[in-house]
Amino acid sequence: MQVTVDAAGRAVRVAGDPAHPITQGFLCGKVAKYLDRVYAPDRIQTPLRRRAGVPKGSSGASAFEPVTWDEALDAIAARLGSIAAEFGPESILPYSYAGTMGLLGYGSMDRRFFHRLGASQLERTICAEAGGQAWNLVYGRKMGTGNEEFAESRLILAWGANIHGNNIHLWPFVEQARRRGARLIVIDPYRTRTAALADWHIAIHPGSDAALALGMMHVIVRDGLEDQSFIAERTHGFSELRERVAAYTPERVAAWTGLDAASIERLAREYATTYPAAIRLNYGVQRSENGGTAVRAIAMLPALIGAWRERGGGAQLSLSGSFQWDRAAVERPDLMLASPLRRPARMVNMSRLGHALTELGTRSCEGPRVHALFVYNSNPAVVAPNQSVVRRGLMRPDLFTVVHEQFLTDTTGYADFVLPATTFLEHEDLQGAYGHTWVQHSAQAIAPVGEARSNVWLFRELAARMGFQEPCFQDDVEAMMQQALHPDQTGYSQNPGMEAISLEGLRKAGHLPLQCATGGTLFCEGKLETPSGRIEFWSETLEKAGADPLPGYIPPTESRHGTAAERFPLELLARKADHYMNSTFANLPGHRRMEAQTGQRLELHPVDASARRISDGDRVRVWNDRGSIELSAMLSERVPVGVVAARLDWNRANAQGVGINVLTSERLTDIGSAPTFYSVLVEVEVACPEEAGG
Repeated sequence: MQVTVDAAGRAVRVAGDPAHPITQGFLCGKVAKYLDRVYAPDRIQTPLRRRAGVPKGSSGASAFEPVTWDEALDAIAARLGSIAAEFGPESILPYSYAGTMGLLGYGSMDRRFFHRLGASQLERTICAEAGGQAWNLVYGRKMGTGNEEFAESRLILAWGANIHGNNIHLWPFVEQARRRGARLIVIDPYRTRTAALADWHIAIHPGSDAALALGMMHVIVRDGLEDQSFIAERTHGFSELRERVAAYTPERVAAWTGLDAASIERLAREYATTYPAAIRLNYGVQRSENGGTAVRAIAMLPALIGAWRERGGGAQLSLSGSFQWDRAAVERPDLMLASPLRRPARMVNMSRLGHALTELGTRSCEGPRVHALFVYNSNPAVVAPNQSVVRRGLMRPDLFTVVHEQFLTDTTGYADFVLPATTFLEHEDLQGAYGHTWVQHSAQAIAPVGEARSNVWLFRELAARMGFQEPCFQDDVEAMMQQALHPDQTGYSQNPGMEAISLEGLRKAGHLPLQCATGGTLFCEGKLETPSGRIEFWSETLEKAGADPLPGYIPPTESRHGTAAERFPLELLARKADHYMNSTFANLPGHRRMEAQTGQRLELHPVDASARRISDGDRVRVWNDRGSIELSAMLSERVPVGVVAARLDWNRANAQGVGINVLTSERLTDIGSAPTFYSVLVEVEVACPEEAGG
């Protein structure tokens, strides 16, 4: 993106870079208003300390008093040191994800700090782990069809992918393909923006994606539509897969998916006989209990029909595996051996934060109780599942909590210290991508607002106060960018695919292409990074782990096919808002206005509303055994019968002070131990019957 800065050093405009082959001069609606965030009047501009006597959970500015950076850092370092000494360093838990997505801001000096301290390691599963592991079980690395190549497709399946809403820079290439005669089919339980624009919207039941993929395979194999030569040359385990999919008849799959058998037959044949065909598979698919298997099964479809042979064919989940940064040099996991532990620290799954804060340490096999939580790049009080348990853990008076943030969020309401963080306009970084293959340099456009400081600066300062003597804690941003690129003596990277990249070149050009293949022919030659060196239908890795080496379908525990549906008959889609990035932007008036139509509302089908005597606009209670939330009913046919949907938002935007994750569980996915945000059952009733209509 391009940032215009005036003579006073203030950013006055942001725009897409017209020279970038993907952004092509435009930004998504969220980021186009980014300066509203940078210069928001409620931006945190100084370190804050919770006032004595103010209980946790009080989130307003009056709960805190300003302090200097030195006062804050000295106090934090002293407290972390005393906690590590008394309870062991693993009693300290970092919690972060992708609030800052630059290479260094996401994970660099912070990782070095916590590794050297001996703190618990965070297993960062909350977004992409199930799908990423599943894709890699089939192909070995997260690579696939590039955005530009979709323009050459004749058939595009958007599977759990709201391209027009959340992947807008792919949309121009989809439109190019459609102008040339391509068809767009959307597979999604919800009628998204993309589904509304599609040639065919297939509204399957939540969590039944694996069943549909297996049903498509059944038809393709039964009718001899598979590419036998590609299968023989490039895949492993087809004979076993063929035997497995024989049981997934269209009639059987129809009962799980809510589709009719004829539609399954039609979809399979259209996909298998249209060349080239591409699948845009997004991460919503993996957020059900069998989400890893679903991604695996869908990822196998291009290999089954040989779609990788042609440009414009194949599939895209993520292209992030194309970026071969030297992460070991940047993050220094070897420092754990220099910590007091002298070994790798335990792993704590971020998708079970509630469990970590309330249950760890109650059984000796799980190690020490968490006594300190350091949050950055995330807002777990909103985004973590099983919110009631998470909040109970955050309320613990003995839990020392530090939050590095840009605003007073729901999470800062539980903090002992709040530290002001920079936006990406205020620090220098390198950027990879998961939707294209261009390495990007993110220059510092403006000085930090107020006393905001970057993650790199913060953890370097804390390391000094903790007395860490290793030279790596003196590294500046320039040194760490060079370490990530791993240059040879000419200054060019030695990382695979990055051989034409240098820091000097990036600073000059802004973005440079990787030297790697995408899309058609990507998996057509050479040995892959799988145990067999081939595309794997049968997974030896899963077999060794005691799991099913072939994809199969088991309905989620919380689905209309399970016994829990007797009490809670409605499947909930805890959806991402169209105009926020998870919880980011949700506090800004401009973004809230854009989201006003659906924010704090429960969408339900008129049939389900009628059965519960609910009218449009009624205040309704949505509940299950984990919690409840009151929302405004919005009758809508964008959800199928038996499905309801609500948006992720800040808790404080709700009159009860809770968010939609009060209903989600800490149950994990079949692959990747990731959250099951879309395997949730609820019931709905009018909150105030005397005020209900109809």
